[in-house]
Amino acid sequence: MFDLKTLNNAVQQIAEEKNIEPNKVIEAIEDSIAAAYKREYEKKGEIVKAKFDNKSGDVKFWQVKTVVDETTVDMSEPVEIEEDASADDEEKLPRYNEDRHILLKEAKKIKATAKLDDEITFPLETHSDFGRIAAQTAKQVILQKLREAERDSILQEFKDKEGDIISGVVQRFERGNVYIDLGRATGIMFYNESIPGEHYRSGDRLKFYVTDIQEDSRTPGIILSRSHPKFVSKLFAMEVPEIADETVEVKAISREAGSRTKFAVFSNVEGIDPVGSCVGQRGMRVMAVSNELGQEKLDIIEWSEDPATFIANSLSPAKVKMVEILPKREAQAFVADDQLSLAIGKGGQNVRLAAKITGWKIDVRSQSNPEEVQESGIADAVDEQSKEVKEEEGQVEPEKEKEVEVEKIPSAEVEDKKEE
Repeated sequence: MFDLKTLNNAVQQIAEEKNIEPNKVIEAIEDSIAAAYKREYEKKGEIVKAKFDNKSGDVKFWQVKTVVDETTVDMSEPVEIEEDASADDEEKLPRYNEDRHILLKEAKKIKATAKLDDEITFPLETHSDFGRIAAQTAKQVILQKLREAERDSILQEFKDKEGDIISGVVQRFERGNVYIDLGRATGIMFYNESIPGEHYRSGDRLKFYVTDIQEDSRTPGIILSRSHPKFVSKLFAMEVPEIADETVEVKAISREAGSRTKFAVFSNVEGIDPVGSCVGQRGMRVMAVSNELGQEKLDIIEWSEDPATFIANSLSPAKVKMVEILPKREAQAFVADDQLSLAIGKGGQNVRLAAKITGWKIDVRSQSNPEEVQESGIADAVDEQSKEVKEEEGQVEPEKEKEVEVEKIPSAEVEDKKEE
């Protein structure tokens, strides 16, 4: 018999502190009592379960046996294994154990409807006094079960946030990776998921994009990123109501994190300026996103289903005079001499991002000298099709250092969120 008031208060307190359901705490208590019973009363080979009645305080114990027959277990007597036995033998059936198994014919005597793999229960004598070792066993079991319940609770909470933006506080650094305090859990931002050139200090509160939740670890692995292309689209969705309600649709992004991002948008409602909606009055909206990204340059361009128009827009801020569409998704863009360096960009960055966001190979040339190939003026869109497939499945992989990250974004993936 237990002090019910004390126990129930403890259950409620643990449930609130760990943010887990009270019934999970009760299950942990039952498992720990069953483990103590097995230890104290020499039932180690048996499957023992306990049921705690939180109204009366009584605990009942029973043994569980699985219904088997000759087809599901090995009924033969154990024999000594020969040293030269082949390791390639067929997978053997589990050996019959009278403490854990009951034959089907015997089970039917107890329960006429019994069938293979059913569980038959046998009441055990009730005990409430346990020795020191059994009590230690119970303590270990309950701690383990509570950790598992808390882990599952955290996993479920953050699984729902995969693909969203969350805030966290920089906690510590280890081998170039940054650990982030998320409240109930700790996230990790790997080196290649940080923005190049961005420096972090303990205590900094920042926003992060949740790229993945790893379930195959003792504690949920919450993988965070600030360099992911979707981080930019989610930030805009928080700042721009027209994106949040899908009046304005995000069509594509190409990004060199920490340096420049091109952001293609399209209006689904006539009369709504998609670019102006993202820029905001006096540039307040785009400035807010840029500030979060450490002053990363943002080119907001209007998407068009016409390749020539889209390619011309993608070379913004340069003004393009003409675009010539060639076979094999190639195009030549002609600009005035004073726009040439702007169209190509430093180290070819502008044309490179333009090629990535459009999916076309772009060759920038001077209108006054169209035959001359410009240095760094040609950029190719690499493996766009396979990358789009990965993005649709939410499996965009980080690019190698200094390479471009690209993403095509279906409108359905833009969530109805904005920052208050």
